[in-house]
Amino acid sequence: MAANRNLILFAGVAMLFILTGFLQSWNLSLNILNLALLSCIMAIGVNIQWGYAGLFSTGIVGSVALGGLAVVLVSAKPVPEGWAAGGPRIMGALAFAALAIALSVWLYRRLKPGTTRLLALALYLVVAFFIYRFLLDPGVIGVEAYNPAQAGNMGGLGLNSLLAWPVGAVLAAAAAWVIGKIALGLREDYLSIATLGIAEIIVTVMRNEDWLDRGVKNLIDFPRPWPVPKEVDLQLNPAFLDPVAAMGLDPVTASTILVKLLYATMFGLVLVLLVWGCERALNSPWGRTVRAIRDNEISSAAMGKDVKFRHLQIFIIGSAVVGLAGAMMTSMEGQLTPPSYLPLRFTFLIWVMVIVGGSGNNWGSILGGLLIGWLYLAVEFLGPQVMEILTSGMPAGWLKDHLQDSAAQMRLLTLGVVLLLVLRFAPKGLIPEK
Repeated sequence: MAANRNLILFAGVAMLFILTGFLQSWNLSLNILNLALLSCIMAIGVNIQWGYAGLFSTGIVGSVALGGLAVVLVSAKPVPEGWAAGGPRIMGALAFAALAIALSVWLYRRLKPGTTRLLALALYLVVAFFIYRFLLDPGVIGVEAYNPAQAGNMGGLGLNSLLAWPVGAVLAAAAAWVIGKIALGLREDYLSIATLGIAEIIVTVMRNEDWLDRGVKNLIDFPRPWPVPKEVDLQLNPAFLDPVAAMGLDPVTASTILVKLLYATMFGLVLVLLVWGCERALNSPWGRTVRAIRDNEISSAAMGKDVKFRHLQIFIIGSAVVGLAGAMMTSMEGQLTPPSYLPLRFTFLIWVMVIVGGSGNNWGSILGGLLIGWLYLAVEFLGPQVMEILTSGMPAGWLKDHLQDSAAQMRLLTLGVVLLLVLRFAPKGLIPEK
């Protein structure tokens, strides 16, 4: 019975995308599908942290941003002049910072607890900070001074952006290790505050450090992930144009649809592999151990389970999955826009997907990702149409104009109503954990 219900739910969501294609355009439907598939991957990462282990992280946007940064480092065009102007000095400053942090940890462990240790560490960190800035600032000034209108950064390796996907996962996992060592010992509410703050620090750094990713000036024209071609290249390729002409299709529309289908296939394949691995892990002794720790940490610790290590492990895995999705999104969009990394889009919305779909269930995360992903993007064009119908019988005036102008806010209203309905009638989600 439950299996039939789940099939009906997925069929209903699939019908939403099909109707969007017929009533609007297939380009729009596929664009929403691709973004929804990426949201599904992010939702699975959050579900690993919350559904498996009960870790409430609000720093999802930070992992997504690090995934996008990986595409810059791997796929952005190299800027040799920018590197020569200050690259080695910046790398030296970053190496010094890492060494200084490692030494501070060593001193903290070696010195006896007390006022002397606190004063010594404070003095050491202040001196190390000024040395770090002395090394870093001239390099940053040199890099950002080179052709700031078009460059102003060190660039990347210029490789295919497909190679950046695992790098995005590694960067997010490394950041999660650092955050986890600091914050996982905190209470749940403190953990959420700490992860939110650290995520905002990551996004703020990306917005302001032009030498790294051009900040708010944005980086564009990343190479497409193999084997996805550019639409312009398809429109000039006789092997593509001849069959399209024989079918009587518009080459421009056909090329964009083909490219989106290729992205959907790649994202779908990653999602299938991810779900397969998560299901096997969840039903293994490791998965049962993690869920036992989630349900009762005290009894699990009493049975000899390393609670802190498992929490750190889960936190790293979930963040890596989100970072992978962040790299895939930037790779598809072909540009990095740090101002677009907003908590509303990449934290709150992903949490809504997990809650609506059903935390602790991978299939629930996929259903929530597809449904909320469609709603979030479709309401943008459906809202004005619905409002125009509702106000068609009203006399012209400020009220009618105000209602039509406020149609753009239907997105947030719709998400709120859906979330409230699910919490009221299906508090464990549409596909609850078994």
